[in-house]
Amino acid sequence: MATLKKSARKKTASASASKNDNLQAQAEQMSKRLGESAQQVWLAGVGAFGRAQAEGTKLFETLVKEGLSLEQTTRKVAGGKAQAMRDAMETTVGQARERASDTWDRLEKVFEERVHRALRRLEVPSREDLSALIERVDALNAQLRTMGGAPATKPSRAKRSTKPAVKKPAPAAKKTPAKRAARKKAAP
Repeated sequence: MATLKKSARKKTASASASKNDNLQAQAEQMSKRLGESAQQVWLAGVGAFGRAQAEGTKLFETLVKEGLSLEQTTRKVAGGKAQAMRDAMETTVGQARERASDTWDRLEKVFEERVHRALRRLEVPSREDLSALIERVDALNAQLRTMGGAPATKPSRAKRSTKPAVKKPAPAAKKTPAKRAARKKAAP
């Protein structure tokens, strides 16, 4: 039995040795293949670098030309749109100004009308009323001169226009006899 064990040990040892040799051979082959693959990748990279260097300047110049043409096209499109936007804004601003001007004109007119009505209610004479009164006073003074009476002093037109006019209430319908007599004496 001892011989059997020894022979079995020899077989296992030789089988394991042959297995180890086989694995070692496979590992060496794989290592060799990996080295060759790495070498090929390295060479491919060096080749790409060389080609990029040779054709890089041509490619760069081509890309610059394409970039310029794209930029010009973009500027034309953007410039046209910017001009259109500018025109639209100017139109809108112009319309807003017109509306604001119209609104201010209407507001001013309404304000003037209300002030005019308020002054009428308070019986404050208007510019036309004062002009008519001045003309009437001038006419009366002219009549007095022709009748022989002379007015005390004739105020200048500039002084009359700056004084505030006060509208006197209309005289009462019934006049007292004393007032009638005073008027008759004043008129020759």
